[in-house]
Amino acid sequence: MSQQVQSMFAQIAPRYDTANDALSFGRHHAWRRTAVKLAGAAPGMAVLDCATGTGDLALEFKRAVGPTGEVIGTDFCEPMLRSAPAKAARAQLAVRFEVADAMKLPYPDARFDLASISFGIRNVDDPKVCLEQLARVVKPGGRVMVLEFGQPEGPFGALFRFYARFLMPVIGRVVTGNRAAYEYLPRTAAAFPSGEQFLALMKQTGRFADARATPLMFGTAWVYVGTVTR
Repeated sequence: MSQQVQSMFAQIAPRYDTANDALSFGRHHAWRRTAVKLAGAAPGMAVLDCATGTGDLALEFKRAVGPTGEVIGTDFCEPMLRSAPAKAARAQLAVRFEVADAMKLPYPDARFDLASISFGIRNVDDPKVCLEQLARVVKPGGRVMVLEFGQPEGPFGALFRFYARFLMPVIGRVVTGNRAAYEYLPRTAAAFPSGEQFLALMKQTGRFADARATPLMFGTAWVYVGTVTR
């Protein structure tokens, strides 16, 4: 699965940002800003952002931790990272970008104050192992933040599912030329545990003293924040 996902993201990388803006109507930027606040990022912190893609969340973290803080953005798909350094330079933000697999992070234990992954944990081979890796590289008492899609309910949920199933693949094909990718992404989002189910997965790792979940846009996305055990 990892190689298939890597290949898929490599194909859509050149138009990834444009597709995100079109598909979310720009809302993904607000979600990332909210996630950074909920994660408790503060000046001077060291942050690792996994599955950073083109670097949007890493840049938001850098704005929060300031010049005395450190942010490293990683992704296992090198083509996704290619535009990130230039984006950081335009924003005048010093962020380091490296190729790394969130399932096997090449960093020592307790290296960071905070580790994150946005819209990526559902694409790894084993989400539990990924959470364990994120917790491993965070100092005791530090935090792990996960931003991921959910399954909204009620009338909005029905509308969202129609949009995701029928319109998202069409828009994705027009913007990136790859319809299959934008059939895969909403399908995996619909099947992935959210809310209390994801909190239960975090608890199973035994690496978090506590964890909380915050829904965004009626549960279209969720922000999960866990405190790493001491």
